[in-house]
Amino acid sequence: MTAGGSPAGSRQHQPVTTGGFARARNSLRRAVIYVIATGIGHVVWETAQLPLYTIWWSGTARENLVAVLHCTAGDVLITTTTLLIAALIGRFRGWYPFGSRMAFTAIAFGVAYTILSEWLNVAGWRSWSYSSMMPLLPWLGTGLSPVVQWLVAPSFAFAVTMRVRRDRQEQRPESRRTPTT
Repeated sequence: MTAGGSPAGSRQHQPVTTGGFARARNSLRRAVIYVIATGIGHVVWETAQLPLYTIWWSGTARENLVAVLHCTAGDVLITTTTLLIAALIGRFRGWYPFGSRMAFTAIAFGVAYTILSEWLNVAGWRSWSYSSMMPLLPWLGTGLSPVVQWLVAPSFAFAVTMRVRRDRQEQRPESRRTPTT
């Protein structure tokens, strides 16, 4: 007898299941699509809102470019972190990956972090400042544009991610789909 309890010399083949691996691969693919789509949204938004910051008016073209790239890189880092936090919460809560609960959680964490970061960097550390064109949230004095950015860019990216998922499902051969009856 072997350690597994089967007679010596006999082989019991267990079927190899790739369901868990396939789900993990699909989730990773969706995460990459989400981060890329959000990154595109953030770089567009950062460029468009630059006149709302004083660097647009006082900085050189190179300083403006560096500011956009630096802020976009920070946005991508925040995006990745908030997605990871939302995915972990979703995993423990049994949420559907990249479903509405996960999207709401990731966006909520992004907005909360943005409000805190903008307030600290403008009022506390004075790392940057707003131009007179920046609309402000009345209760904190935080810029409205970065908060709206964190509502729009991730929402756009979740929509793209869901669209890609639906398109991939529609492209599958009928034999691989599960019946819907």
